[in-house]
Amino acid sequence: MNGKPWARPSYQDQAAAEHTQDKCTASHQEPQQQHPDKLCLDSFWSEVETIRSQDSGYIDLDTDSASRDSRHSEEGEQEEQWLQDAGLSTLIRQQQQRPDRDRDREQDREDQDVDQAILLSTLTRTQAAAVQRRLDSYTLSLRKRNKPPPRDVRDVFSSSPSSIAQTPLPESHDPEPIEPSASISSIPEDSMETITKTLLQEVSLEQQQQHGGDPKEDIFITDVAYCEQAAILLKQAMLPPIQNNGRKRKEDGTLPRMTCPQCRLGVTRIQDLSNQDMKKVRQLALIEMTALCDLLELDVKRHKTCKRKILESALYGVPLATLLENDQKVKPTATTPLILQALLSFLEKRGVDSEGILRVPGSQSRIKKLQQDLEQNFYSGGFSWEEVSPNDAAALVKKFIRELPSPLLTTEHLNTFSAVRDIPELKQKLHVLNLLILLLPEPNRNTLKALLEFLSKVVSRERRNRMNLWAVSTIMAPNLFLHKAVPSRLTDGGPGVEKGQAEKAADIMRLLIRYQDLLWTIPNFLMSQVRKLNENRNRRYQFYDRRIKNLLRKIHQDSKDKPDKNSSEPCRTVKIQVGDLMSSTMEVQVNISSRASDLLAQFHRDLCSSNNTKRNGSVSHPDCAIYEVGGNIGEHCLDPETHLLDLYNTNPSGEWVIKLKPLVTTRGLHQ
Repeated sequence: MNGKPWARPSYQDQAAAEHTQDKCTASHQEPQQQHPDKLCLDSFWSEVETIRSQDSGYIDLDTDSASRDSRHSEEGEQEEQWLQDAGLSTLIRQQQQRPDRDRDREQDREDQDVDQAILLSTLTRTQAAAVQRRLDSYTLSLRKRNKPPPRDVRDVFSSSPSSIAQTPLPESHDPEPIEPSASISSIPEDSMETITKTLLQEVSLEQQQQHGGDPKEDIFITDVAYCEQAAILLKQAMLPPIQNNGRKRKEDGTLPRMTCPQCRLGVTRIQDLSNQDMKKVRQLALIEMTALCDLLELDVKRHKTCKRKILESALYGVPLATLLENDQKVKPTATTPLILQALLSFLEKRGVDSEGILRVPGSQSRIKKLQQDLEQNFYSGGFSWEEVSPNDAAALVKKFIRELPSPLLTTEHLNTFSAVRDIPELKQKLHVLNLLILLLPEPNRNTLKALLEFLSKVVSRERRNRMNLWAVSTIMAPNLFLHKAVPSRLTDGGPGVEKGQAEKAADIMRLLIRYQDLLWTIPNFLMSQVRKLNENRNRRYQFYDRRIKNLLRKIHQDSKDKPDKNSSEPCRTVKIQVGDLMSSTMEVQVNISSRASDLLAQFHRDLCSSNNTKRNGSVSHPDCAIYEVGGNIGEHCLDPETHLLDLYNTNPSGEWVIKLKPLVTTRGLHQ
């Protein structure tokens, strides 16, 4: 099985690579520091005290008052918000006292029912059970308040008593719907268990054969839903419950290299999908994360956004979306705040080699003066970077993150990020973190990625700056996980408890730094569900049939009637529509070994032969990519390793378009 390493090379890996020509040889890796030392933990609490003493201008929110507000909040409110965020809002609509005579409203309601039926038809059994639990909890809360109950999820399918549940799919692409049964509990589990168990066993066996059981290498499976993997492992007693800390396997703190089995459809990164498809990814990711957290017995109740005093400033204390909106008036391609880009760019040039960078505090008087100067002169270009010290710039970065009106990890999901530290198994931690990254709003996600990329560069220069992965993680964790808008358990308890909480918080931070490339990808099973969702919406007229049971049986039969993939015609001719560079099309012959990189190379060869691209003997090579457009996807930028014949079989009605990649601003305003 081919694999792709996803873990960003650690500082040990890079240091070892300086002494060998083969940078991928595992034998050259130095042992990782397994736990934070006393200096790291002392730095953690020093950073906490610094945050408490320096930050001001906000409405303070203590844990007791927040807990009180949470207890007094209206019952069922969280479940209602969850169903809305998951795209299932009409399930909570109260039943009408009298029939609605407005035909337009009746049609809108029917359309919404169909949209939800289509979404529910793509769920796995465990995902569907999570939806049912949230709906049952909401129904119970309504009964306590003597309100009419919401519509049952089965009402989406009208008179049929069919369930929302589906069994998981054996392949990462072209899933087939199956006939629903009378209830969730009655769905047979044999096929689901067999599929998941077989895949897990095969990967585990192959991992041992390829890596000799080396714990520094591990396989990260994304073809099967994370919640289904956890369900099987729990059933096999391989994954102990979180609260049973006495029985859990003790980890040594080392982080292995995670390798994903190579998918023939390539890797899909977050930026590769259109906004339309990413909205569907977020809905499915919320359902998947909830199902997984239910299995792990993880408390992930979300906090409401509290009213906070917004500082009158141009840069600090400004909501992230507002700041980006203002920045895009200056640089339309900006995806992260220009002030943060400028600070990180400065530190990359002059700060990454400074000993104790991030840990050594800057001068508070200078930091205050620099912040005022930035507020007044940054956009005009009058701010001078010449007299800025690296430690002061690092302090300004941390202050920018802390003074956001809402946490960078968002008020809704900050507690879930923090709760990841209680998951005993590394893969399950990464599963939840991957889903949480997908759920972040785009401005937050892009800003977090820019910060993590910089922190990774700091760690890579550990021999010069004396800041290893644990040191960087312990310093940055309080800045991300402590926020006055959300109460935190991080500082609760005595010294022994505090030490454990600090180490766990730093552990989440180092996972975000170490595995950021993996966490910013969309798992194959979610891509399969998005494709299935789009396929069903393209034939949505079928879902208007009230006899949903017969309908799904018909769809299932139609799927079986499709020709086997790669069996009848091993080679196909597909039209490629070229974008703005050349107003034409090109014919390509694809076979089982054709990849997207081959097609792009052919395009560049054709472009080079054109007289329009030749200047003084040199040839320009525009930064282009191949996009899959239409069919069962909105728009999808293809990974160069995508096998084209498999893509054609997965989405035969989609078009392939070569066009320029979008420009993205990665530097500050005047860098």
